[in-house]
Amino acid sequence: MKKIGLTGGIGSGKSTVANMFKENNVPVFIADIEAKKILDKPEVASEIAKTFNLDLNSEGLIHKPDLSAIVFNNTEALNKLNSIIHPKVHTKFENWLKKQQAAYIIYEAAIIFEKKRASDFDHTILVTAPEDTRIERVMARDGVGRDDVKSRMKAQWSESKKINLADFIIENINLIETRQRVKELHKKFSNISDK
Repeated sequence: MKKIGLTGGIGSGKSTVANMFKENNVPVFIADIEAKKILDKPEVASEIAKTFNLDLNSEGLIHKPDLSAIVFNNTEALNKLNSIIHPKVHTKFENWLKKQQAAYIIYEAAIIFEKKRASDFDHTILVTAPEDTRIERVMARDGVGRDDVKSRMKAQWSESKKINLADFIIENINLIETRQRVKELHKKFSNISDK
């Protein structure tokens, strides 16, 4: 079974692309969603609360805006958080992978290249879009200002840096064209010949 890493900067639309692969019955593991689920486990919330000296809410969970305020723009704190969460996400992925029976799977994560994880996959796909488009999408999605989006973008590598590392590129501007590109790659990874 081939493992395909799917990545892209904030607002590129990698979740949209992941869903298009799902429509082709491809198993998709979304690392960010799994990380959020792990963060909501009482034992993990307790570990993070101790690490960052945070109070838990009445349900024994982390107040995420408080945590975001600590790790945002603080590389050391973010690395500390990732060292707690990432191994647990990886274990979850390994267990999930054992249950899959497809020609290939998609692993979607924002920072595959930044974390030097590309070698964990048979191929990598980078989802791209013009910076202005990405900014507009995130502003609309998260209800935040342009400056907020730009500072989030600064925390990730530039698209030009990632383009040189990716095996395949999906330019996600026009959904019809994006879907067509997903179909082409699906054929390639599934080794389906044109009839």
